[in-house]
Amino acid sequence: MSAESTQTGGPVIVFDGICVLCNGWVRFLLKHDRTGRYRFAAMQTDAGRALLEGHGLDPDDPASFLLVDGDNAWTDSDAIRRVLTGLGGAWRLAGVIAWVPRFLRDPLYRWIARNRYPLFGTTACRVPTEEERARFL
Repeated sequence: MSAESTQTGGPVIVFDGICVLCNGWVRFLLKHDRTGRYRFAAMQTDAGRALLEGHGLDPDDPASFLLVDGDNAWTDSDAIRRVLTGLGGAWRLAGVIAWVPRFLRDPLYRWIARNRYPLFGTTACRVPTEEERARFL
Protein backbone atom coordinates (compact mmCIF):
# COMPACT_ATOMS: atom_id res chain seq x y z
CA MET A 1 0.00 0.00 0.00
CA SER A 2 1.61 3.23 -1.05
CA ALA A 3 1.36 6.54 0.76
CA GLU A 4 -0.20 7.95 -2.39
CA SER A 5 -3.13 5.51 -2.21
CA THR A 6 -3.86 6.51 1.39
CA GLN A 7 -3.72 10.20 0.48
CA THR A 8 -6.23 9.95 -2.36
CA GLY A 9 -8.87 7.83 -0.64
CA GLY A 10 -9.19 9.47 2.76
CA PRO A 11 -8.04 8.43 6.22
CA VAL A 12 -7.37 4.73 6.84
CA ILE A 13 -7.85 2.96 10.16
CA VAL A 14 -5.75 -0.18 10.63
CA PHE A 15 -7.43 -2.49 13.14
CA ASP A 16 -7.11 -6.02 14.48
CA GLY A 17 -9.53 -8.06 12.38
CA ILE A 18 -9.87 -10.90 14.90
CA CYS A 19 -10.38 -8.76 18.03
CA VAL A 20 -14.00 -8.53 19.21
CA LEU A 21 -13.43 -5.02 20.64
CA CYS A 22 -11.74 -3.82 17.45
CA ASN A 23 -14.51 -5.19 15.26
CA GLY A 24 -17.04 -3.46 17.49
CA TRP A 25 -15.12 -0.21 16.97
CA VAL A 26 -15.31 -0.69 13.19
CA ARG A 27 -19.06 -1.44 13.37
CA PHE A 28 -19.52 1.71 15.48
CA LEU A 29 -17.63 3.80 12.92
CA LEU A 30 -19.51 2.34 9.97
CA LYS A 31 -22.75 3.33 11.68
CA HIS A 32 -21.71 6.84 12.74
CA ASP A 33 -19.43 7.84 9.85
CA ARG A 34 -22.31 8.89 7.64
CA THR A 35 -20.11 10.63 5.08
CA GLY A 36 -17.90 7.57 4.55
CA ARG A 37 -14.78 9.51 5.57
CA TYR A 38 -12.89 6.55 7.01
CA ARG A 39 -11.60 3.45 5.27
CA PHE A 40 -10.42 0.31 7.04
CA ALA A 41 -7.64 -2.24 6.76
CA ALA A 42 -7.38 -5.27 9.00
CA MET A 43 -3.82 -5.72 10.25
CA GLN A 44 -4.01 -9.29 8.98
CA THR A 45 -4.19 -8.08 5.36
CA ASP A 46 -1.26 -7.12 3.15
CA ALA A 47 -2.46 -3.49 3.12
CA GLY A 48 -2.78 -3.37 6.90
CA ARG A 49 0.64 -4.96 7.45
CA ALA A 50 2.28 -2.54 5.01
CA LEU A 51 0.73 0.48 6.72
CA LEU A 52 1.82 -0.74 10.17
CA GLU A 53 5.38 -1.43 8.98
CA GLY A 54 5.52 1.88 7.13
CA HIS A 55 4.76 3.71 10.36
CA GLY A 56 7.18 1.82 12.58
CA LEU A 57 4.72 -0.61 14.15
CA ASP A 58 5.31 -4.35 14.33
CA PRO A 59 2.52 -6.00 12.30
CA ASP A 60 3.04 -9.26 14.21
CA ASP A 61 2.65 -7.61 17.63
CA PRO A 62 0.71 -4.38 17.32
CA ALA A 63 -0.34 -2.81 20.61
CA SER A 64 -2.40 -0.17 18.88
CA PHE A 65 -4.54 0.56 15.92
CA LEU A 66 -3.25 3.09 13.46
CA LEU A 67 -4.91 6.10 11.83
CA VAL A 68 -3.20 7.24 8.63
CA ASP A 69 -4.28 10.45 6.92
CA GLY A 70 -2.02 11.46 4.05
CA ASP A 71 1.49 11.93 5.40
CA ASN A 72 0.31 11.95 9.02
CA ALA A 73 -0.27 9.02 11.34
CA TRP A 74 -1.55 8.63 14.90
CA THR A 75 -1.81 5.78 17.39
CA ASP A 76 -3.20 5.17 20.85
CA SER A 77 -5.50 7.77 22.44
CA ASP A 78 -4.53 10.44 19.90
CA ALA A 79 -5.87 8.22 17.12
CA ILE A 80 -9.11 7.58 19.03
CA ARG A 81 -9.60 11.32 19.60
CA ARG A 82 -8.90 12.20 15.96
CA VAL A 83 -11.24 9.53 14.64
CA LEU A 84 -14.10 10.58 16.92
CA THR A 85 -13.70 14.31 16.28
CA GLY A 86 -13.48 13.53 12.55
CA LEU A 87 -17.04 12.21 12.68
CA GLY A 88 -18.20 15.80 13.18
CA GLY A 89 -21.30 16.98 15.00
CA ALA A 90 -21.47 16.16 18.70
CA TRP A 91 -18.55 13.74 18.27
CA ARG A 92 -16.25 16.77 18.14
CA LEU A 93 -16.69 16.93 21.92
CA ALA A 94 -14.31 13.97 22.11
CA GLY A 95 -11.60 16.58 21.70
CA VAL A 96 -11.72 16.92 25.49
CA ILE A 97 -9.69 13.69 25.58
CA ALA A 98 -6.70 15.93 24.86
CA TRP A 99 -7.21 17.61 28.25
CA VAL A 100 -6.10 14.39 29.94
CA PRO A 101 -2.31 14.25 29.81
CA ARG A 102 -0.98 11.68 27.37
CA PHE A 103 1.18 10.08 30.09
CA LEU A 104 -2.11 9.08 31.81
CA ARG A 105 -4.30 8.14 28.85
CA ASP A 106 -1.83 6.23 26.66
CA PRO A 107 -0.77 3.66 29.31
CA LEU A 108 -4.44 2.85 29.93
CA TYR A 109 -5.03 2.53 26.19
CA ARG A 110 -1.96 0.27 25.79
CA TRP A 111 -3.00 -1.93 28.72
CA ILE A 112 -6.41 -2.51 27.13
CA ALA A 113 -4.77 -3.10 23.73
CA ARG A 114 -2.31 -5.66 25.12
CA ASN A 115 -5.07 -7.48 26.99
CA ARG A 116 -7.79 -7.22 24.33
CA TYR A 117 -8.03 -10.95 23.62
CA PRO A 118 -8.44 -12.11 27.25
CA LEU A 119 -10.78 -9.19 28.03
CA PHE A 120 -12.98 -9.23 24.91
CA GLY A 121 -12.16 -12.39 22.97
CA THR A 122 -11.45 -13.16 19.35
CA THR A 123 -13.58 -13.84 16.32
CA ALA A 124 -13.16 -14.64 12.66
CA CYS A 125 -12.09 -11.69 10.53
CA ARG A 126 -15.02 -9.43 9.74
CA VAL A 127 -16.47 -9.80 6.27
CA PRO A 128 -17.81 -6.47 5.01
CA THR A 129 -21.27 -6.30 3.53
CA GLU A 130 -21.64 -5.43 -0.14
CA GLU A 131 -22.37 -1.78 0.79
CA GLU A 132 -19.29 -1.60 3.07
CA ARG A 133 -16.83 -3.37 0.78
CA ALA A 134 -15.56 -0.20 -0.93
CA ARG A 135 -14.43 1.15 2.44
CA PHE A 136 -12.12 -1.80 3.18
CA LEU A 137 -8.64 -2.12 1.71
